[in-house]
Amino acid sequence: MMLQIVLPKGSLEKATLELFAAADLTVKRSSSVDYKATIDDDRVAEVRILRPQEIPVYVAEGLFDLGITGRDWIEETQSDVVSLGELHYSKATAQPVRVVAAVAGDSPAQGIEDLPQGVRVSSEYPAMTQRFFADHGVEADVRLSYGASEAKIPDIADCVVDITETGRALRAAGLRVIATILTSWTEVVANPQSAADPAKRHAMDQLMILLNGVLEARGKVLLKLNVAAERLESVLEVLPSAKSPTVSQLANGGYAVESVVEKSTINRVIPALSDVGATDLLELPISKIVH
Repeated sequence: MMLQIVLPKGSLEKATLELFAAADLTVKRSSSVDYKATIDDDRVAEVRILRPQEIPVYVAEGLFDLGITGRDWIEETQSDVVSLGELHYSKATAQPVRVVAAVAGDSPAQGIEDLPQGVRVSSEYPAMTQRFFADHGVEADVRLSYGASEAKIPDIADCVVDITETGRALRAAGLRVIATILTSWTEVVANPQSAADPAKRHAMDQLMILLNGVLEARGKVLLKLNVAAERLESVLEVLPSAKSPTVSQLANGGYAVESVVEKSTINRVIPALSDVGATDLLELPISKIVH
């Protein structure tokens, strides 16, 4: 056992634990409020579940070898960590979240440069916000927000810098986005010294193969079918494939064909394949795809 891992608590918690379970790295803890956990894998020594705001700092300090957090918190804390790659999932969708600046819907401002000097800004990302406004030549009075930033316009703040995945909460509060500061995916980060250790880095890379394999398989199915030799070309013209379909000759002279297909298209693909002569079609779930 060699890796100390820290996972995010809060909005990313459920999606992260589901991802690890699908990767056969099930996180076990005594209760849903326990901050200590284990993974039954000899590459993992211990797991902690902490707020994503803290994770980049703790990983940079060497308290953990590996952590999962958002790019937003890496940028906010300016932590010295090694990125092992993005994991394309978030709390509600498979899309990234955005850190945005928003104002009241009736504000005349169309961009950051339109805001007055001394503008009051409320944000959970004060350091990132201060840097962004300074880069655009605007002196801002940035105040730390502990949540519900959208409710602070217009009485407490003139502008908020907040995170959004769909934009629904901002629109519901009557706010309008005037700038995107950062697009943030969930990211796996490592302590620089740990990443430089060959044994630890190998273990990290192996875990990344499993996690990325799950994400690659999401939304895809394996489609298997049989087809007579004279209909093979017609089937291949219809059949979408991640790379190229696997084709095997059968004893009766026909062919068995299998291919990875987007689940969202399967309702059109199966009838189209049947129309051109495919038979014995099977749609199977996929747990992981590793290239």
